[in-house]
Amino acid sequence: MPFREINSKMVEATVSPGQKMFSQRGAMLAYKGEVSFTPNIQGGQGGIMSMIGRRVANEATPLMTVEGSGTVMFGHGGHHIQVINLQGDTLYVEADRLLAFDGTLQQGTMFMGSQGGVMGMVRGQVTGQGLFTTTLKGHGAVAVMAHGGVIELPITPQRPVHVDPQAYVAHHGDVRNKLSTALGWRDMVGRGSGEAFQLELSGNGSVYVQASEEKL
Repeated sequence: MPFREINSKMVEATVSPGQKMFSQRGAMLAYKGEVSFTPNIQGGQGGIMSMIGRRVANEATPLMTVEGSGTVMFGHGGHHIQVINLQGDTLYVEADRLLAFDGTLQQGTMFMGSQGGVMGMVRGQVTGQGLFTTTLKGHGAVAVMAHGGVIELPITPQRPVHVDPQAYVAHHGDVRNKLSTALGWRDMVGRGSGEAFQLELSGNGSVYVQASEEKL
């Protein structure tokens, strides 16, 4: 179910009979046709275990199921929206950044410590993001939110990408992450003090970076 970008802060999706999609509650701006919106209590396509995983992860972002026949416009908080199309791969994204996504995608939860070991867990503590992250896998479209717009940076074995953890939005592909310290990095640009951290992503894939260090 592709999204049509109306502008940088609004997208439109076509809902067809027999298909469903999920969105963050409160993200519907307007709709046309016979469309229903119901609270989702089954954890999306990942089922009840996905729901339990998100609760354990303290990812309490509520979802709603969107069904029927018509078109729906989505947006939330005036945030910029980036549409990501998955072709059988997995997207790793913080739950509160999800605006809407295809119901065909399988939703799950991954413990960040399994990517980057202890450093993955440290990332959660330093950035204020959970130790778990949401995964969406399959063929379909995902609309994510960010501050100030998003840029997609390719990751290759020869060219790992270093990202300010506060600017990280999501990534996909065969990618590993680890947190490294960079003494004085923040001080050089006049923000913060003491030790700074960089999120290093290596492998094959892409990372999405927002043009801000603000949380949603």
